[in-house]
Order: sequence, then structure tokens, then C-alpha cells
Amino acid sequence: MIRCADVTKSYDLAGRSVAALRGVSFEIPARGFYAIMGASGSGKSTLLHLLGGIDAADSGEIEIGQARIDGLDEARLTRFRRRGVGIVFQQFNLIATMTAADNVALPGLIAGEPAGAMRERALSLLERLGLGDRASHRPEALSGGEQQRVAIARSLLFEPPVLLADEPTGNLDSASSEKLWSVLGELASEHEMTVVMVTHEPAAAAHCERVLVLRDGLVAGEINAEHRDAGDLAAEYQRLCGA
Repeated sequence: MIRCADVTKSYDLAGRSVAALRGVSFEIPARGFYAIMGASGSGKSTLLHLLGGIDAADSGEIEIGQARIDGLDEARLTRFRRRGVGIVFQQFNLIATMTAADNVALPGLIAGEPAGAMRERALSLLERLGLGDRASHRPEALSGGEQQRVAIARSLLFEPPVLLADEPTGNLDSASSEKLWSVLGELASEHEMTVVMVTHEPAAAAHCERVLVLRDGLVAGEINAEHRDAGDLAAEYQRLCGA
């Protein structure tokens, strides 16, 4: 479902070039729940943004679902972002004056889809994520965990095959975080999606099947995370990072 080959990305900061990714190559061949781990500055969020078509690589190949997205023009990238991938951020990015259902349906309405169909789809997604009774509530009436699940529902509106989550539990307490990691795992296993989560937390990565570890813009290694607890995974992560 996902392939990167020698992907590089640099940014101009205060007049000097800073390399965020320095030749990243990996493959995620099957659907499931995966993590990208790394310290601050390792390039993990940059990589996620490239996979989501939010930013463009300087060089290399990026393939999502057997389609190359590197080099696409903006019109085709927009179509890819709408249908090919869902993205969830640490910030919920919900509109305060709109209900949960309206927040979920909004991307479809912006895209010109029928309002009735989008409303029905939004309600179905909220029900799937355990928020059927919260559909008419505005964000202020929802907990942090509930708001993040609304954001996930919104990202699933067009049934993308790939869901990308950038530190999705960064603003949540431990109980809400555990629930959200379980939700992401269920989406991968029960709805045949490829879910890729950026995190620095071993407790989060322990819910995944496989962990890609980045260090200084390069792939430091991979961890088979199945049946491993957070402590064991943290030790392997530290070994790969040379700490």
C-alpha cells in the first residue's frame, strides 16, 4: 500500500538549508496498523506530510496504493488528498459553531457532494466510532477524546484506504489515549485500512504491528511490535537510536 524510495526533503531556515529527510526508503506492503517513531527533529512528521500530499519531496519516489504521488500537480494532489488518504492531526481542528455531525460532513459539502448523503454518512461514521449520541453536540460539549474521534470520522468521510495520524493523542489523557489507539487498531483490522501513526510514545507504538524508527532523517531500523509490551519496545527503540 505504501512505498518510499530514497525520499529527501530539506527546508530553508534562516538562510540555510536543513535536511529533514536524507534518503528514506521503506515499504508497507499490507493493510494494518503501523507506527513511525523518532525523536523531535527526526523527520517523522515531515514524512507523514509527504505521504499525505501536504508537502512535496525534493527527490525520491512515493507510492500510495500503487499510484505515484510524487510529482503530481496541485489539482491531482487535491483529488488524492480528498479520496486517497485521511489525515488526523494532534489538534482537532473542529469548527466551534458546528455540531459533530456537521464537522464530519463539511469536507463533502465543500467538495459539492449532496448534503443529505453527506449527513447520512457523517451520522454512520459517528455511530461506528461510538459517538452516535453525540452527533448534535458542538465541540465545547465534547471531551478531548471525543473531539479527536470526531476528527477521525471526518477523515474517513470519503472512505480512504489509508489513514495517517500525526501524534493523535498528544492532547489527550492516558485513558482517552488508550481508547483512541484501540479505535485506530480496529479501523485497520475490521475495515481493512492501512493506518500509519506518527508517535514518540512506546505505549502507542505497542498497539501497532510494525514500527519504523527514524533517526536524523534516515531509517534507523524497524521493530516487529506484535506481542511486545511498551517496555520491551522502548528498549529496542533506544537501541536503534543509539541511546
